[in-house]
Amino acid sequence: MDKFVPEDVEKNMESKVGVISESQKNLKRGLKSRHMSMIALGGAIGTGLFVGSGSSLALSGPGGTLISYVITGVMVFFIMGALSEMASFIPVSGSFSDFATRFVDPALGMATGWNYWFVWSVVVGSELVACGIIMKYWLPNVHPVIWGLVAAAIIFLLNIIHVGGFGESEFWFSLLKVIAVIAFIIVGVLVSSGVLGKVKYGFKYWDYEQAPFVDGFRGTLLTFVFAGFSFMGTESIGVTAGESKNPRKDVPRAVRSLFWRILIFYVLAIFVMSMIIRYDDPSLTSAKINNIGVSPFTTVFKLAGLGKAADVMNAVILISVVSAGNAGMYASSRLPYTLYHKGMGPKFLSKTSKAGIPYVSLLFSIAFSVILLLISLVVTNVYVFLVNAAGIMGFLTWVSITITHIKFRAALKAQNVDMNELPYRVMLYPFGTYFSLILIILVIIGQMYATIYLGTNALNFISTFIGIPLFVGMYVFWKFFKKTKVVPSHEVDLISDCVMYNTYGN
Repeated sequence: MDKFVPEDVEKNMESKVGVISESQKNLKRGLKSRHMSMIALGGAIGTGLFVGSGSSLALSGPGGTLISYVITGVMVFFIMGALSEMASFIPVSGSFSDFATRFVDPALGMATGWNYWFVWSVVVGSELVACGIIMKYWLPNVHPVIWGLVAAAIIFLLNIIHVGGFGESEFWFSLLKVIAVIAFIIVGVLVSSGVLGKVKYGFKYWDYEQAPFVDGFRGTLLTFVFAGFSFMGTESIGVTAGESKNPRKDVPRAVRSLFWRILIFYVLAIFVMSMIIRYDDPSLTSAKINNIGVSPFTTVFKLAGLGKAADVMNAVILISVVSAGNAGMYASSRLPYTLYHKGMGPKFLSKTSKAGIPYVSLLFSIAFSVILLLISLVVTNVYVFLVNAAGIMGFLTWVSITITHIKFRAALKAQNVDMNELPYRVMLYPFGTYFSLILIILVIIGQMYATIYLGTNALNFISTFIGIPLFVGMYVFWKFFKKTKVVPSHEVDLISDCVMYNTYGN
């Protein structure tokens, strides 16, 4: 053992004595294996697929869209693999912040934690707004804010009772979304082949005008941005590891299946869509939450002769929105709780219920989201500003995960930890992690280019990229305020909450 390892840590490593951190002692491990798998999958299936995928097809055509989604899917697989490697070895709630603090620098942990809290609190606020818009489809005379508040109450109840309640609700939400995508793929294949709808499409739209690659390399580059935003949320599996019954087995199992499910549910769905809808079809760019009748999914169902397609898809979109809000509130409620225990947040956020729910942190987070809902009714520009900022800040979380993973591997090597002790090992390290880091940076640059190319005003440009100076500002502030230093690899804490020294499940 390295002589620079703190004495108490070295003693625990030699005696195999478990150490549970204060932040984990009051939480309950109530998430089952099926919960973990569906949460990981559900995080990748949302409005980005059901509504936003059409914009990608319009920008780069079928070939460019599929290439960008496949490559982004590979990137996400490596990022989630890196996160799984750390989270299955040290399964803690609020893992992004905790790992960045332990393995890299407390300043990075602070910036990552509050950054991710902001991202999901804003996302939840936007989902509450979306709920009101969707419900107007059926009940146009009821004010949208009423439905937003009803959705907030439902999300709060699903999160406050027990972590198992959250897991169970997400399981069924995700299952319904999966069924909807499978139904779309089956119906789409039947429509393309002419079995339904009386028209045989085949691959004719792959050879239509500029297809399959519309606008060449630039079009494909722009689509990477949409693909990246669509896959955001998959990293929530890292937060749930802290309350998994058996993280050693369940976290790796969820991540292993994630890549293939992304390929099936995203790539196959977009491929089917590209066979039936031309890249220049007006419905692709006019599809919005408040105009679900022209969603690419709805269009395909209508071509199959299913008259009630808009109603069905509206219900699916509503489920997706509530699911995203539910998962987002779970994540955003755990981060302030974890941050307090790292000395990076106020004490009142640390209180937990008997069921192990950080209820004050939950109230704090959902109150912020509801305030955003109310702001959107009065000052739209402020709300749009925050939503735009949250997008780029989500990418910064992925950057933090990859950097943290590189430092994690360095710590394992410095402290002579047997790699066979890891419950899960990401494939193709270090290539996969560095590939992901470089590609995320390129996607951020691509987002900057897309913002200029697609036309925008100064306010939108600033709102889109204000997250970068905010993140850097938090890092620099904590760096100087606390005079933090990069943690030497041989001093990294690989003991607390580690599965090698604590029993989680069987």
